[in-house]
Amino acid sequence: MSDYEMVVGLEVHVQLKTRTKAFCNSPTTFGAEPNVNTCPICLALPGALPVLNAHAVELAVRAALALGCTVHGTSIFARKNYFYPDLPKGYQISQYDRPLATGGRLAGVGITRVHMEEDAGKSIHDRYTGATAIDLNRAGVPLIEIVSEPDIRSAQEARRYLQTLKQVLEYVDVSDVDMEKGSLRVDANVSARRTGETKFGTKTEVKNMNTFSGVEKALEAEFARQVAVLETGGRVVQQTMLWDGAKGEVRPARSKEESHDYRYFPEPDLPPLVLTDAYIDQIRRALPELPDARRARFREQYGLGDQEIDELVADIPLAAYFEETAKASGNAKTAANWMRGELLAALRAGGGDVQTFPVRPKALAELLGLVGEGAVSHTAARTIFEKMIATGEGAGRIADREGLRKVSDDAALEQWIGEVRTENPTEWARFQAGETKLQKVLVGLVMKKSKGKADPQRVNQLLAGGV
Repeated sequence: MSDYEMVVGLEVHVQLKTRTKAFCNSPTTFGAEPNVNTCPICLALPGALPVLNAHAVELAVRAALALGCTVHGTSIFARKNYFYPDLPKGYQISQYDRPLATGGRLAGVGITRVHMEEDAGKSIHDRYTGATAIDLNRAGVPLIEIVSEPDIRSAQEARRYLQTLKQVLEYVDVSDVDMEKGSLRVDANVSARRTGETKFGTKTEVKNMNTFSGVEKALEAEFARQVAVLETGGRVVQQTMLWDGAKGEVRPARSKEESHDYRYFPEPDLPPLVLTDAYIDQIRRALPELPDARRARFREQYGLGDQEIDELVADIPLAAYFEETAKASGNAKTAANWMRGELLAALRAGGGDVQTFPVRPKALAELLGLVGEGAVSHTAARTIFEKMIATGEGAGRIADREGLRKVSDDAALEQWIGEVRTENPTEWARFQAGETKLQKVLVGLVMKKSKGKADPQRVNQLLAGGV
């Protein structure tokens, strides 16, 4: 397939984090009993008229600005006409030729447009009986659709773009972007062309991808399918494809619609959406620090490496915890190392999150201070950390009560070394014979013997001196 190049553009649908739906007061709560979050407006009963949700507009503008788009002062809602059982009105309220925002850029990929629309309901298919049920709780939930330029050239690049997009949307708090709940859904337009060609090939649209790894695998599978068609002299047909993750393959669903198939026209029940410059500027000024800006600041302010930064910036609460710990301890590098090691390991083991973690930043900073000043060893510090998690006590108090402060007294150290020599005669003899690499092993045994209290630097000195 090296003779062919993949061309991808992504359409990402994002449910906005609002309490009520886009054009009515029905709740948007996920997981409610089927068809309870409905009203005459989202059920399209005769005479029911839509009213635009102002909070949805604010979130949509916030997302568009975070993606570097130009937000237009006037945008128009339109009717996108098509029949499907989970679309009660027979049309979707969306935006067409006058979208909310255009012309952004993210992770090297151009963003064509960001427009507002409403979600459709959900068809639930019973594979045993063949029956289909309709749940309209989702009908009318506010969405933004983020359409990229066809700038993506590999499945891996598509995944990176989506991960970056998800992170930005989390930072500006417009959506929970949970793919399992359907609040972030991805459609991909894929085509294949000979390497070096500038003209685009015939595209297909791939749907039903509910994980980022699924997107990556689906793109690879569809690209391989198209290349096989072209290599045998065939012609790629423009159509919608469904990704079957269980079988690892794509299959045709229907012919691909064009914009004229939807018979767009301006929504007569909604006036143009008019936003003032002052309104847009107010939202722009309220934007938080975005991931790229935070990465740059962590690099400059704290002297961290790219891998450290990526791990800390990936999660907003984790980044905040790190900054508070770094400032309280005065040692950003040590704070980053502890968070990426012991703290994340504790979170994984306990199944919690950093916001409810019992050891708060100032408490962790106290522990790091004891290590930094040489009062406790790293081994003892890990023991103290475990007890801090279990009891909520301070590091100094635990160190004193448990006798974990570092012991540098030669008499005590020599006693532990003697016990290690007695219990490990073979290793000791090899060390005495010149096998110096065993010194590290012996130090470790002394630390274990002392339960982490021995001063490892002094133990090394005593061993090197032939104690």
